[in-house]
Amino acid sequence: MRPEILFPVFAPITSLKGVGPRIGGLIENATGSRTIDLLWHLPNAIIDRRFSPKLLDAPAGVIATFTVRVTKHGVPRHNRQPYKIFCENDDGALTLVFFHAQKDYLEKQLPPGEVRVVSGRVEHYHGQIQITHPDHITTIEESQDLPLLEPVYRLTTGLTPKPLTKAIAAALALTPKLPEWIDATFLKKNQWPSWNERLAYDELLANQLAIALLRRHMRRATGRSIAGTNQLRKKILGQLPFSLTKSQIRALNEIIKNMSAETRMLRLLHGDVGSGKTVVAFLAMVNAVEAGGQASLMAPTEALARQHLSTIQTLAQSAGISCAVLTGRTKGKARANLLADLKAGHISILVGTHAMFQDDVSFANLALAVIDEQHKFGVHQRLNLQAKGHGVDLLVMTATPIPRTLLMTSYGDMDVSRLTEKPAGRQLVSTVVKPIERFGDVVTAIKRAITSGGRVYWVCPLVDESRFVDLAAAEERFATLKTYFGSRVGLVHGRLNEAKRDNTMSDFANGKLDILVATTVIEVGVDVPEATIMVIEQAERFGLAQLHQLRGRVGRSDKPSSCLLLYASPLTRTARARLNILRETDDGFQIAEEDLRLRGAGELLGTRQSGLPNFRLAELPIHGELLAAAEDDAKLILTQDEALEGRRGEALRTLLYLFERDAAISLLRSG
Repeated sequence: MRPEILFPVFAPITSLKGVGPRIGGLIENATGSRTIDLLWHLPNAIIDRRFSPKLLDAPAGVIATFTVRVTKHGVPRHNRQPYKIFCENDDGALTLVFFHAQKDYLEKQLPPGEVRVVSGRVEHYHGQIQITHPDHITTIEESQDLPLLEPVYRLTTGLTPKPLTKAIAAALALTPKLPEWIDATFLKKNQWPSWNERLAYDELLANQLAIALLRRHMRRATGRSIAGTNQLRKKILGQLPFSLTKSQIRALNEIIKNMSAETRMLRLLHGDVGSGKTVVAFLAMVNAVEAGGQASLMAPTEALARQHLSTIQTLAQSAGISCAVLTGRTKGKARANLLADLKAGHISILVGTHAMFQDDVSFANLALAVIDEQHKFGVHQRLNLQAKGHGVDLLVMTATPIPRTLLMTSYGDMDVSRLTEKPAGRQLVSTVVKPIERFGDVVTAIKRAITSGGRVYWVCPLVDESRFVDLAAAEERFATLKTYFGSRVGLVHGRLNEAKRDNTMSDFANGKLDILVATTVIEVGVDVPEATIMVIEQAERFGLAQLHQLRGRVGRSDKPSSCLLLYASPLTRTARARLNILRETDDGFQIAEEDLRLRGAGELLGTRQSGLPNFRLAELPIHGELLAAAEDDAKLILTQDEALEGRRGEALRTLLYLFERDAAISLLRSG
């Protein structure tokens, strides 16, 4: 139950004075429906009106504030001409310009002979200083209320700044005096003010405390020791045509040790594209089978699920381990037989898609669940899969390198294993940045590559939020390339049904197609060693980590591979610097850190898709030091007051409710 002291800030915005249903509806579109949404609606810019130079010295383009006397009105002869009001002071002359003006209103606001304070953007026009449509016009007396530092808020259609600013002021007036949740010594050391003036740290502390509570809860959840004999793993390692890298061995040892503990495993295995996560996960699944259990591997697409099966099936069969695949296309008698074998324990490893979540999918003894590209699945789906067994260990994988700050804020409830090396034999992909005007040269290079047995991915950009525009761009490029390469070109995009998409990708993998035109659906896709060229059109529209992920689709054999980043001119200095980072390094972790610095956490993986916390006030990585302090503080808090029952603990419960980490409170209740 939310504390009563917070009721006012969680009330509907229409409960605020002066906010009726119409204005309330407009504000709701911009901020949210509750008073607290107004409090968290930060300005995206600040206008500084403190600059008050001499009129003759006022530079063009700046916001400035002047005290002037109105001398006369220049009334236009017709509506297309501007209405001009001429003013002066001891430092020079100023012209105020209005288009489509109301004469009566301006004569009332700016009567000749009167002194006024005006503020707006300075313009130089034919040697004259002027302001078009001043932001503020006040008397000397009223100028005391002129906002010298004025916030600029994000608006929505029909909403103007004035009612929004008034509503925000009304919401601020309702902020209660809350009990202090920060340690007094720490507060004094940092010389921090009260909670409503240091919000970034408080939001990070609420997040880290919620994660710490979840982690403690997971450690206490009923688990079981899953310890294999190592016989099958030894046999499989002997069959591998390569040796595991040092980081693969380290990660596998961490996982095996974790599985053998009585507590439930919740571990993230993350590594760069091509770092060998699937092999590590497979050997962990073999450990579960050795211990008498079953394992499941879930992927976000059928193509990826079938790819995983083809990767592990031969090795599994050599060790006498039965595998099967379950997708939405597994129907009728085949599906019924598979489910019967699974329930009877005849299938040791099940690879599949979302189809695994269905109620009639039952395991005899599920011991380990592995989820690939876990940010494409929700937490409830993760729990649903674990519920299909008793004390099921969980291993989640991602090929998107995650910066340390995001690990702390988003995956703090998990133990982490990180793969930092690439398997031997992987080729470094040559990365070239070219303007789209060099399209002809690109086609020539592609023809050369195809002649020598290579295959080509051609990725089209996200043009805007419209899937239809996105699709049109891909279809247009597909049509263009068909004029050069005929029927050897295929097209895949998110609006195709999964069966057709998988068939086209399969044709590309089998060599029936030479070129695959795609939207970013192939970011996580089939492994095609023969693909040696990746063309990414309008690369400046993509995030660095996403470009790196796409680049990882090639360079999967011993053949030289290339990634061509095509951009639309002119390229900004920042965009050029971003693309050059990809030319300079293929270290996904370094790229991810740079991407976080340039774009922020929310945009990096796409907050909605990745399950990242949607911070309203804190900004990563700007507040990286605050995050580290909040993580340490959260650990200390639970060491000193595990149930949050003391005086500070009660205040911290209020903090969790304030930042809507309510789920953490329910964990406290359940112990």
